[in-house]
Amino acid sequence: MIPIKDNVPSRTYPIVNILLIWINFAVFAIELAAGPRVHEIIATYGMTPARFAQEGLTLATAITFITSMFLHGGWAHIIGNMWFLYIFGDNVEDRMGHLRYLVFYLLGGIAGGLAHLAFNPLSPVPSIGASGAIAAVLGAYYVLFPFARVAALVWFFWIIDIIELPAITFLGFWFIFQFFSGLASLPLAGHFVGGVAWWAHVGGFAAGMILVKFFCQRRERCRFPYDFRPTW
Repeated sequence: MIPIKDNVPSRTYPIVNILLIWINFAVFAIELAAGPRVHEIIATYGMTPARFAQEGLTLATAITFITSMFLHGGWAHIIGNMWFLYIFGDNVEDRMGHLRYLVFYLLGGIAGGLAHLAFNPLSPVPSIGASGAIAAVLGAYYVLFPFARVAALVWFFWIIDIIELPAITFLGFWFIFQFFSGLASLPLAGHFVGGVAWWAHVGGFAAGMILVKFFCQRRERCRFPYDFRPTW
């Protein structure tokens, strides 16, 4: 399922969310311009679990929890991530405030990286992408707006349709898929294989659900669930 839009109005301009999207695309442009050297960039700034086993927790390894969030492996990777951030991030920023949302986003990405490290401690494959941070945003949205309506594009073989689902259903299915995909990936943990960092998604989502209650700006803006008026 691909989300198309939600029906939660944002009362403030999501300046941080838009800035994060532009920064991610700017870094991706640098990756494209680097040509073959992009592999060196990813090896240096991606979060590689095996480096922690070899080098321990140093400034060089710790900083990769942040730098890896802004690297992506291709057009589909970055467009998919940024689209989810665009759909769901503005409302979470609106409820938290700009600075709090930025800190929340970064902490969510770190939590996702730590979850990936915990389940793949010997993996020599660099983990990159904003997925952990965006998963935290989805977790916060799940708590704040469980009954929001999400229009989603779905397909089954040759059947394509747009349906409306409550956010609790859409994001609940998303999380369950990530969790069981993570379980299926456990036998490959530590092997030299690429793919999706499922546990970064799971860890980020769980962190978002927990952290949102500490990052909301004011009580009247962050009731659980938030009482909003639909816009369509």
